[in-house]
Amino acid sequence: MLAGGLAMVAVGILPAHADVKDGVEAWGRGDYDAAVAQWQGPAAKGDADAMFNMGQAYKLGRGVPKDVARAEDYYHRAAQKGHLRAADNYGILLFQTNRQAEAMPWLNAAADRGEPRAMYILAIAAYNGDYAPKDPVRAYALMTRAADTGLQQAQSSLAAMNEGIPLEQRQQGVALAQELDRKAAANRASEMGAADLGGTPVAAMAKPATPVPPAPSAPSAQIERVDVPPTHATAGADYANPVTLPTRPAARPVAPPPRPAAPAQKPPVAVAHTAPPPPAPHETGGDWRVQLGAFGQKEHADALWAKVRTRPEIAGHARIDVGSGVARLQAGGYSEAGAKAACAALKAAGVSCLVVNR
Repeated sequence: MLAGGLAMVAVGILPAHADVKDGVEAWGRGDYDAAVAQWQGPAAKGDADAMFNMGQAYKLGRGVPKDVARAEDYYHRAAQKGHLRAADNYGILLFQTNRQAEAMPWLNAAADRGEPRAMYILAIAAYNGDYAPKDPVRAYALMTRAADTGLQQAQSSLAAMNEGIPLEQRQQGVALAQELDRKAAANRASEMGAADLGGTPVAAMAKPATPVPPAPSAPSAQIERVDVPPTHATAGADYANPVTLPTRPAARPVAPPPRPAAPAQKPPVAVAHTAPPPPAPHETGGDWRVQLGAFGQKEHADALWAKVRTRPEIAGHARIDVGSGVARLQAGGYSEAGAKAACAALKAAGVSCLVVNR
């Protein structure tokens, strides 16, 4: 760890020069002119870290005039050397400057490595059907992974998806997120190892994809794009600037359809008074469960549990939270028949649920 809390990780084909390290330390002290002076020579000779750092300097306008075009050129050349963070920034910058079709292969490669900003952008694209096929399961999986990294915008968007995506598709998204996490770990190890050994550059990994025209989607179903927040730097310069996604006219919110009026109550009919049957005893020890939802934020699961725990279908059954990051809220201790009956009654009352066996 170097001065200013900036990590020095070389993932390019060429080894990092001592001048690059000196520039990192100068940047950490806020001496941007000195940092740029140290990086210019190694960058001209093809040092990937130095080129990435020069890209950051031009993107931020620190030590040099702000110049997005030159930043993009440095990112691109560093990415071709195998610099993963440069590749991440290059793809986001392409998307930011309205070259979405060109950006998508780079963003997909970054998301495959687990880059939060790329996952966030692709999740919105898949949810709205913009620049990618509309796929709510993949959208939920990518947004879940981005939210799990602590990305605030992703956490807010995940909450909106919890309202707009059916329970079954959210559950499929959670399962897909876990699969993508495993693949991301393998991809990171493979790509970083290949870069260290002078293997396949990142540019070759980001294979061009056939552009997909935006699919029509209902205005009320879209998630509004917001700025992508900063992440940590790899070598030298930081990610202090947010990346603003391309904007378009905001869709006017559509009011939800009115609920049907409750049927008028009929006058009471006199019946012979009989004692009500005793309530059925709660099952205990059964292997079956009623799943109430999948949540990326614990407070949402807590709110739903507080709403349903006193219902006769749930009361007396233990709360079970399955998974980490995105937890599945369940009530346990049912027989198969009991779980199915409870879930049917909950659905009739407007509460989504799913019968599962642990």
